[in-house]
Amino acid sequence: MEFEAVIGLEIHVEMKTNSKMFSSGPVSFGIDPNTEVNIVDMAFPGTMPVPNKQAVINAIRVSNALHMSIDDTVIFERKNYFYSDLPKGYQITQQFRPIGREGYLTINVNGEDKKIGIERLHMEEDTCKQLHSWDFSLLDYNRAGIPLIEIVSKPEMRSGEEAAKYVEKIRSIVSFLDVSDGKMEEGSLRCDVNISLREKGTEKFGTKVEIKNLNSLANIQKAIEFEISRQSIILDFGGHIEQETRRFDEGSKETVLMRVKTDAVDYKYFTEPNIAPIKLSKEFIEGAIKTSPELAEHRLERYKSLGLNDYDSSLLLSNKETSDYFDEVNKSGANPKLIANWIIGDVQSYLNKNGISIKEFKVAPKHLGGLIKLVEANKVSNKQAREIFEHMLVEDKDPELYVKELGFVQVSDEGELLSIISELLDANPNLIADYKAGKDRVLGFFVGQIMKKTQGKANPSLTSKLLVQEIMKR
Repeated sequence: MEFEAVIGLEIHVEMKTNSKMFSSGPVSFGIDPNTEVNIVDMAFPGTMPVPNKQAVINAIRVSNALHMSIDDTVIFERKNYFYSDLPKGYQITQQFRPIGREGYLTINVNGEDKKIGIERLHMEEDTCKQLHSWDFSLLDYNRAGIPLIEIVSKPEMRSGEEAAKYVEKIRSIVSFLDVSDGKMEEGSLRCDVNISLREKGTEKFGTKVEIKNLNSLANIQKAIEFEISRQSIILDFGGHIEQETRRFDEGSKETVLMRVKTDAVDYKYFTEPNIAPIKLSKEFIEGAIKTSPELAEHRLERYKSLGLNDYDSSLLLSNKETSDYFDEVNKSGANPKLIANWIIGDVQSYLNKNGISIKEFKVAPKHLGGLIKLVEANKVSNKQAREIFEHMLVEDKDPELYVKELGFVQVSDEGELLSIISELLDANPNLIADYKAGKDRVLGFFVGQIMKKTQGKANPSLTSKLLVQEIMKR
């Protein structure tokens, strides 16, 4: 029997606001456990929640990027449950009126575009971080209360590759909008997968299995592919799928049972009594959208207008920090294509070799731009520029200063170069005949001798041009 996968995703995105969703507690990562908790997050008696304005703006911006209808009234509900991850015994969320509804996202798989429907986007607060051992659990409440948006897709994906592409596009949107850093490895973006199989050609859904907390694009694809295979084998042998919650084991590359689901949990949702409904004005919503940072797809169009090809543009847009660095260097007025070549080549090679991100890169954008302009102006050769670049990696300063310190003044005086060329040609008449006979490598020899004579300072392009002219005169 041939089966078709029905896949829907729930993505939780931690927002990088200065404070938490309903308190003034700071938002941070990697701080010592329980050192940045707040009396509101810890549910001290008499404390009251106050919604984070920037979180609302962020939610509007993401909803707009996902082509969603935006609700002009913000209403929160309580999701009641008894669990240790939130001290107050409930989570403040949006259950009945999410801020964003009925949107879509277009992904490209194997050269074909596919539109994936999105059911809802709502705001809520994050829970604390829990570390479980065999006989105890550790709770870090620093994360409790961090603003979240949850994005719930419609069950319109059919493969692990489609799901990974969808998450990658969501990550790009929230990163370029400055809503989140999108770092899955740090938990800033977490993904739950709902997957079922049905006989191909039928409309009825099969029994749904949930895979929790997938933390990389590769794991999303691998987990889904394994689960499709696992469920297919069970159904082929006449078995039935249990409604379960599973996790992905990175060691075995398999999904593993966490718990069997029976009845749906009744969270007894009701309107949060401590937060009155908030009416958003048309001007507020439009202002949030108009001031949105530039999305990757819009930067792509801008890069094309600068003369960059799709390949170079896609590499620059692989993460927001690289794209931002390119934009800053581009302000120098250097050639955009040369800037892209330097960032994709020399800069990225250095970052990879040292295991750092471009945010940790020492060379200021204006200095890299200045170096590229020196090459464009024929003041230094490419070889000299790379030597200067090596010095800038140690001490970042204006490349013009290194030109003086290293004595890199390129010889572009035609009279001086013609004098050297004439002397060289007079001494090698036999090589002139070889060049005219079609032995092009002779030109390389002549250029090398001129570079040696000028200690590498001769302008390469001008030297080659003058050399050919003088040879053809003889």
